[in-house]
Amino acid sequence: MSADPVTLMVARRVARERYQDFMAWLREGEQLAADFPGYLGSGVLAPPPDDDEFQMIFRFTDEPTLAAWEHSASRRAWLERGSGLFEQPHEHRALGLDAWFGKAEQRPPRWKQSVAIWLAFFPVSLAFNLLFGGWLGDLPLALRIFLSTLALTPLMTYWFIPLSTRLLAPWLQASRPSPVRGAAAVQPR
Repeated sequence: MSADPVTLMVARRVARERYQDFMAWLREGEQLAADFPGYLGSGVLAPPPDDDEFQMIFRFTDEPTLAAWEHSASRRAWLERGSGLFEQPHEHRALGLDAWFGKAEQRPPRWKQSVAIWLAFFPVSLAFNLLFGGWLGDLPLALRIFLSTLALTPLMTYWFIPLSTRLLAPWLQASRPSPVRGAAAVQPR
């Protein structure tokens, strides 16, 4: 059985006047990570206008490949070059669906997960088809679907589904009804 991909999510607060320096530093880090075996991709979500916290995502095939990158001399040197650009980062590691919806005990119901994914997928898929549908229209169906999923899967995985789950977080994490306290348990006969 293969291991699940692992995602390292890092939140960094960056002063507005250091934004360009931070983005250049981040691009350098993405290029360094891309040289490591097991690297699947990375991305950054800029903060809303009234905030200064950037969300960075690095994804690797499994824990050992992420650990090799995390503990490498090149990453340590890169982090040192970035000192002074941001406050102490907050890091979170997630496996599989944890990257989008949290650990099993915190995950929203599947129907809410489906809505969040659909709300991300529909507009991106629509835009893709509006932009490229004319060019792809004459291709066989299997090839059209292959090309669209090849283009859209990374976009959805690294940018749009994380954005959707972040924007919908209050709704996704709305408290579930808790079990009634003091109720007698029904015993099987």
